[in-house]
Amino acid sequence: MNGWRRSGRGARSRLVGTLEAQEAAVLRGLIGEVREMLAARSEETPADELAVLTGLRTGPSTRPDDRVLARLLPDFSGDDADLSGAMRSLHEPELIEAKDAAATVVLDTLPEAGGRVELTAEQADAWLTALNDVRLALGTALDVSEDMPEDLPPDDPRSAHLGVYHWLTFVQDALVQTRMQL
Repeated sequence: MNGWRRSGRGARSRLVGTLEAQEAAVLRGLIGEVREMLAARSEETPADELAVLTGLRTGPSTRPDDRVLARLLPDFSGDDADLSGAMRSLHEPELIEAKDAAATVVLDTLPEAGGRVELTAEQADAWLTALNDVRLALGTALDVSEDMPEDLPPDDPRSAHLGVYHWLTFVQDALVQTRMQL
């Protein structure tokens, strides 16, 4: 990916970029993994009698045990555990649904073998959401921090994946910069 550019004017404006086949495959794979994690979390919720009676969907009230998933689905309140649990139960299903919808847009607009990607403003917003989720998940798994060096020693098991994290950062930043021009 060389970056994103704007194409067209006004309501017909699009963001255009090109991904190599390997880049498309990596992005599809990472988005697929995030979707699987979120889907598994959705299935953790036992049937709730009140939800069955009212038709209200509820989710788990406890924070995910997996630290990557906990980063994707943070607490709603850091001060009050009961409030956070109640908010999580009420809002986590729709948060997961929104994240899945954004991932679906990326998968639907990303050519399987790579190539030209052309996005509307709304599709670009979905890409930004999905890219952010993938970066959060990968960054958490790699223990990325602000004081982490750009390159890790070759014997560090994270070094092979850090380049992917940096590439995702580039793609997201370039998309943000171009999106602001629409």
